[in-house]
Amino acid sequence: MSFGSRARAAMAAYGPACVGIDPHASLLADWGLPDSIDGLDRFAAIAVEAFAGQVAFVKPQSAFFERFGSGGVAILERTIQDLRHTGTLVILDVKRGDIGSTAAAYADAYLAEDAPMASDAITVSPFLGFGSLMPFFHVAERNDAGVFVLALTSNKEGHEVQHARSGDVTVAGSILAQLAELNSGQSPMGSYGAVVGATIGSTEEDLAINGPLLVPGFGAQGGTIDDIARLFAGVVDNVIPATSRGVLSAGPNVEKLREAAVEVNRLLVGS
Repeated sequence: MSFGSRARAAMAAYGPACVGIDPHASLLADWGLPDSIDGLDRFAAIAVEAFAGQVAFVKPQSAFFERFGSGGVAILERTIQDLRHTGTLVILDVKRGDIGSTAAAYADAYLAEDAPMASDAITVSPFLGFGSLMPFFHVAERNDAGVFVLALTSNKEGHEVQHARSGDVTVAGSILAQLAELNSGQSPMGSYGAVVGATIGSTEEDLAINGPLLVPGFGAQGGTIDDIARLFAGVVDNVIPATSRGVLSAGPNVEKLREAAVEVNRLLVGS
């Protein structure tokens, strides 16, 4: 099954929420864990126990594992492997972007099915030009994986690039249009998505890309049900709201973490 098909099935089974796995130092402290490789190992094990087979998507933030060096990367590898094939899809948040053979190597590292960190999908940056992402799309297609492209992020610095214009088209608009072209004709939706922040306020861009829309910033970061309904009117069925602190603050108790994730999905589906 393509990533788009698997994503649609997972959303139907569990709800649309994506739970971030972000083991930053303050969260480890909140969980009573040391800011060390041992603390990271325990954190990751708890997250797997809480969310594997319980939610549609998890989104490990690679940087918070990489900061511990090779040991942290090894824990990330195991975390991905333990989560996959449980009904929960792994969106690895790496935001890679490069050109030519280097982009292809990144794609192989995260999307080739036999790679140690093989994930269901990854995030990428298009700001070396949308065409620089083609190696990611090619490897994803061969491995039935997904790619989420940064388009309209909610950080204040993003505006200067994403809203820049070439003629009548913004950079973000061009990215979204090219994603729509890649996803054209795919059913139930394409495998190539956009990252659009829940807290961007408003947009006039066309978000109907026939692909998944990964929406960080929901919950503790300020994004609301009303924001999602307003921003994504007409395409809300493709929205994957991502939340980290809103769920992870319930840890380290496994049952409370699971309940928090279920509650997020209840709110989203009820909306």
